[in-house]
Amino acid sequence: MAISDVQLKGSWYTVFDGSGKKIKDILASSVGDLCGIGSDFIVFVKGSWISSYDETGRKISDGLVSSLGDFRNASGSTILFKKGSWIVTYDKNFKKLSERLG
Repeated sequence: MAISDVQLKGSWYTVFDGSGKKIKDILASSVGDLCGIGSDFIVFVKGSWISSYDETGRKISDGLVSSLGDFRNASGSTILFKKGSWIVTYDKNFKKLSERLG
């Protein structure tokens, strides 16, 4: 299911689909701070971990911020990080897809 928006309302993140219909509420304290959204996943950071979740709030995968680098954005089916002088592209499972100088 496509995700169009995620909004923080009080202590809950509300996930919306492409038609603006609420899909799910996710407790903010359980997932951390919102980083970005892809077409079918959401990226949160909590402490030293960055995690991807599906639209129902189920964790897909996670990785250490120190290993992945600084979050840049999530778009479509990919997540971009900047690690040193490199821009690294991952999928929602944090499998490295590519890297380039940035």
